[in-house]
Amino acid sequence: MLFSRRRYLTGLAVAFAAVWGLLAVSPYDRSDWALENFLSVVFVVYLLSTARALPLSRVSYSLIFLFMCLHSVGAHYTYALVPYDDWARELTGASLDDALGFQRNHFDRLVHFLYGLLLVYPIREIFIRVAVVRGFWSYFLPVDVAMSTSMLFELFEWAAAEVFGGDLGAAYLGTQGDIWDAHKDMALASTGALIGMTITAGLNIWLQRDFAKEWLDSLTVKIREPLGEDEIARMLRDRD
Repeated sequence: MLFSRRRYLTGLAVAFAAVWGLLAVSPYDRSDWALENFLSVVFVVYLLSTARALPLSRVSYSLIFLFMCLHSVGAHYTYALVPYDDWARELTGASLDDALGFQRNHFDRLVHFLYGLLLVYPIREIFIRVAVVRGFWSYFLPVDVAMSTSMLFELFEWAAAEVFGGDLGAAYLGTQGDIWDAHKDMALASTGALIGMTITAGLNIWLQRDFAKEWLDSLTVKIREPLGEDEIARMLRDRD
């Protein structure tokens, strides 16, 4: 099983390298492409470097792979210019934007939604295996992390736009004139994460016999003594 999992990860890594390499050729804006891929490279290097100490499930790696491929598409074209409507016209002969009443390019909205939907499960797997969270907290905390990291990314985008400014800053920020762009992106990531954890909880309700017991146990008080100033006093006494 371990060899098979490693082989599966190697296959995904090779496939992603091929996709990323193709999309690295002649991107629409090389500077924006480099900026978009900065965090991606850090993330992929981290995943590969921790694959031996903390190998994730095939499900988690597959979800991460799908998200990273979509992000690479956005980085190639810049998110505001991904020609998904042209692709829809070629495939169906109809405009997706016209059918849905879109007034802007919504590829970035899709990817923010999928950030929450696809990555919340890998986040949950890490929480369970590293922090040993159970029950309610194994669903709440992954959603919380997906929401907070979405917020942090919006702050990173804002900082990068301030630092680089000009066309590069505008391309990376990708608001397309919407003053509520960051808020909508965070809301979509949060919605995706909530849906992802709702699906996971539904599967566990069906498959896990002790689901209700684990859920209730996770909400019971484990340490009855107050913390805060009482804990500080106890630690001071222990030092003496």
